[in-house]
Amino acid sequence: MQNTEQTLASVLDEDGANAELLSLIHNLVDATEEIAVCVNKGALAGVLGSTQNENVQGETQKKLDIIANQLIKDALLSNEQVRALASEEEDDVVAGNKNGKYVVAFDPLDGSSNIDVNGQIGTIFTIYPARNDVATNSALQFQQRGTQQVCAGYVLYGASTLLVISTGGPTHCFTLDTASQQFLLTNPTLSIPQDTQEFSVNMANQRFWASSFQSYIADLIAGETGKRNKRFNMRWNASMVGDMHRVLIRGGIFIYPSDSRDAKQPAKLRLLYEANPIAMLVENAGGKAFNESQRILDIEPSALHQRVAVIMGSANEVEACLGYLQ
Repeated sequence: MQNTEQTLASVLDEDGANAELLSLIHNLVDATEEIAVCVNKGALAGVLGSTQNENVQGETQKKLDIIANQLIKDALLSNEQVRALASEEEDDVVAGNKNGKYVVAFDPLDGSSNIDVNGQIGTIFTIYPARNDVATNSALQFQQRGTQQVCAGYVLYGASTLLVISTGGPTHCFTLDTASQQFLLTNPTLSIPQDTQEFSVNMANQRFWASSFQSYIADLIAGETGKRNKRFNMRWNASMVGDMHRVLIRGGIFIYPSDSRDAKQPAKLRLLYEANPIAMLVENAGGKAFNESQRILDIEPSALHQRVAVIMGSANEVEACLGYLQ
């Protein structure tokens, strides 16, 4: 029977998180609870629709993107442990307290295209130790490998609001209790099955993929009559948080390969805000997370908004996919 009495603070304390990190996580999570209220009200709160602005990624911003970004910024900058923050919606690093112990990066609203159709959306975040060898507002604060993360997580806004988080130990899942406004433990240890018959990929991009990856997907689709000799089902939510939550709960493989649409920018997902934090959660749940050639958490970052290909989920299926590419 699941224990719904354990709070976020008690669980992370058992995992060895120190007081400074706990206070930071609580500030961040409090902001996501406010976002959850906005998401729940939807059109009644006037948060639907797009603005006339584009973010640094060249994407049209939704109203809720801007609201979520500001809520998280304000919450983090109020915490003295935050030396700097980086957001997918911000061009540059935002300085915090020069004596803070941590730097925080986040995607305030993953899956923005789902906002107006009441689809799955979420917030992804990651926390690193601050660097004393570079300026407070330097992008170099965030040029750390994913293995240096001290905390990673996401909040999924859906039928219920879920928090999936790890501070280096197990990947836990909490559910927001709307009565107490607390996240309560509902799955102590997420564990991804090693094998799967589900895959998540945007098939609309198929013509832009490398031939090796096209071959892999073709064999999945071929089912029992193909090389893999078993049937696979496809699932796609157009939200990394939504797709990866399903993988963490019941297994699967999530793939966003590089493609030929833009020679200068062949990959789509961001290393800092998306790939690294989700990779940490996946590995701590027994799965694997790679780009097309190496473990994601071992990638040496070269830019704040760097993008990477992503292949993650059930360990044996990730290895099978890499076998086609290599």
